[in-house]
Amino acid sequence: QVQLVESGGGLVRAGDSLRLSCAASGRAFTMYAMALGWFRQAPGKEREFVAAIGLSGGNTIYADSVRGRFTISRDSAKNTAFLQMNVLKPEDTAVYYCAVDRTTVVRAIADQYDYWGQGTQVTVSS
Repeated sequence: QVQLVESGGGLVRAGDSLRLSCAASGRAFTMYAMALGWFRQAPGKEREFVAAIGLSGGNTIYADSVRGRFTISRDSAKNTAFLQMNVLKPEDTAVYYCAVDRTTVVRAIADQYDYWGQGTQVTVSS
């Protein structure tokens, strides 16, 4: 059984920063050789891709809406992923989910990810 637990969400003002964390656990589970992704879902909207990172950490992709403001990173030794979010905007308000893809392919398609966390709420006020 694999568990992903997100943390770090909260209520902030526009222009503020937040750092989300995603901790993975499970019997004999390691995210070392897996791609990681962050997605988000706002009320009444479909889940959308935010960012993804590959094995080495040097291969990253971002949604256009967050590029230059958000940074994805990972500490594979600690089975943890991060999403640094700067210059937050009200339109960033959503539940943020981390996900793990058992392959090493970095991609933006939610259906390709195998494990998901329960999400953490991020609310940005104007």
